[in-house]
Amino acid sequence: MSVWKGRFSGKLDPRALEFSSSLSVDRRLYDEDIRGSIAHVSMLGRRKIIPAAAARSIVRALRQIRREMTTEEARVPTSAQSRRERKRGEDRFVDEDIHMAVENRLIRKLGTTGGRLHTARSRNDQIALDERLYLQKVIALTTARIRNLQRVLVKVAGRYRTVLMPGYTHLQRAQPVLFAHHLLAYVEMLDRDHDRFIDALRRAAKSPLGSGALAGTSFAIDRAAVANELGLAGIVENSVDAVSDRDSLLEYIASAAITMMHLSRLAEELVLWSSREWNFIEISDAFATGSSIMPQKKNPDMAELVRGKAGRVYGDLVALLTVMKGLPLAYNRDMQEDKEPLFDASDTLTASLQIMGLMLGTMTVREERFEAELRSDFFIATELADYLVRKGLPFRKAHAVVGSIVQRCIGTRSTLQSLPLEAYRTFSPLFGKDALALLAPRASLAAKKSAGSTSPVEVAKALRRWKRRITDV
Repeated sequence: MSVWKGRFSGKLDPRALEFSSSLSVDRRLYDEDIRGSIAHVSMLGRRKIIPAAAARSIVRALRQIRREMTTEEARVPTSAQSRRERKRGEDRFVDEDIHMAVENRLIRKLGTTGGRLHTARSRNDQIALDERLYLQKVIALTTARIRNLQRVLVKVAGRYRTVLMPGYTHLQRAQPVLFAHHLLAYVEMLDRDHDRFIDALRRAAKSPLGSGALAGTSFAIDRAAVANELGLAGIVENSVDAVSDRDSLLEYIASAAITMMHLSRLAEELVLWSSREWNFIEISDAFATGSSIMPQKKNPDMAELVRGKAGRVYGDLVALLTVMKGLPLAYNRDMQEDKEPLFDASDTLTASLQIMGLMLGTMTVREERFEAELRSDFFIATELADYLVRKGLPFRKAHAVVGSIVQRCIGTRSTLQSLPLEAYRTFSPLFGKDALALLAPRASLAAKKSAGSTSPVEVAKALRRWKRRITDV
């Protein structure tokens, strides 16, 4: 039978049930659903809204159902399985969603006593609670994997802390930087990501249970006690908002989209750096694939997949925003479509964080390739301009002078290092012998004075700071 059978004289078309069933998606919320039900029915018993003995029986049965559902062979039956059972003439309930799947199992175990569970609540506030409890769990996993990836990056940065690399803007060679400094930029990005999830959790950790369908309940329930038992920080104060709000899901997916953008940027660099043209790194065989037709190929597929999966999470965010954008208050069945974007975004992000950590931790850095590139271009041009500024020349004029020197080098196929002092002095008499000391890439790093720069002193400070902040490094 269905939960609304009393109102209808006809049966729901099986095709309509199949179309509307969410059990294949929301079945993964079984633990959250049962946790919420245990807290709710315990409160009902304490408040004497239902007999205390009935509440205890329901709690025991719910714990048994959770154990059953935890084992793979006893998972919640899909809607297709339920239909087959009904066709066989068995007395089965309509498991339209995870809530009914749990409640119907409970009623099979306890009879009419099991039906007391739904007192003073609606599936509207029930699913809103389940999703917030799920967010607690998945944010804990997400932030743990962000921290792990940060630890990997800090370890790799520490391992190669003296290695120089070409720094880029516009994907053009710009200035030399420490490889550790480059990697620590991603540690900073990930830290902002971590903070966004923690901040989102603060707003998500409120209980909507007890709001009923939208208007609350006439039973003297204790919403705060249920929230406290579930480890939540309080209740959603407005019952209409409680059942119609999906901001916490949107915040998680939006934060996931930003994090995936950061991972995609890092993945793109790994793809570039591992190519024969760049040859800065080699990805471990454990995280690369070959070609089905070209025997020589070693493809950075894991990095490419992370780069591609960022688009999935963007799509999840747009999908849920689109579902919610035109809905009147309070609950609407459209909101059933909120779980697939949430699950897809959380699954994609946590898997991507894990694979990036594993891949980065096992890659090989080709230090000699970095050094070769640094000797072959005009990376220290900015240091020469700064030199002239310190000698009293306005920066714009200094910029033009050094630009002319670079143009001369390009025309004569020479390098800044190969020009004699006399050649420099033809462009500006301000050049002295001390200018030649700036032509080594490491000298340009040592000359950096600003906080947060790529100077060895500043990078060493950053490594110490991150090692203190992130444990087990």
